[in-house]
Amino acid sequence: MSNNTKIPPCILTAWRENEDELKNWLISNVSDRERAADPLHDIFIKAISQGNAFCNIRNPRAWLFQVARNYLIDAYRKDKKLLPLPDDLDVENDTDVMATIDKLTQCLPRVLSELTPDDRDILRQCDIENMTLQHYADSNHLTLAATKSRIQRARKRLRENMIQKCQVVLDDDGSVCCFTSRE
Repeated sequence: MSNNTKIPPCILTAWRENEDELKNWLISNVSDRERAADPLHDIFIKAISQGNAFCNIRNPRAWLFQVARNYLIDAYRKDKKLLPLPDDLDVENDTDVMATIDKLTQCLPRVLSELTPDDRDILRQCDIENMTLQHYADSNHLTLAATKSRIQRARKRLRENMIQKCQVVLDDDGSVCCFTSRE
């Protein structure tokens, strides 16, 4: 590259120091030398797009590898193939299962209302209204890790209360086999 491209020297230095290791890491993760070329090129472009801000990155090597990991994760998600469900899993046509789920759903509002306000709030916003955990964390001044822990605990308490207060009985597979409706 010529100096006319105006790429900050810090990017070129970081790239020279880490390109081979990054390329080998990509090859080991995509199992193909040619397929590793595209992500390597895209990572370099992403570094260039940072401009002079790249020079302020405390650990350029870590940054480059994080971008590489994110690139591969995005690529795997995009290429993910969905498999059809087997015919014997056709729950929509199993009227007994659907009737049980419908009846059990009737028990949910009352049990939910008996939870603490914090548990009720996170379950309602994230599980019922489909708010992302990140958005919930931001709007409640929490870290994402704290939000994940909070929703896991709330789900566990909801499950325990549903089992206890609706007298849910689980079969050997952990599926609901029966319960007592609670009006």
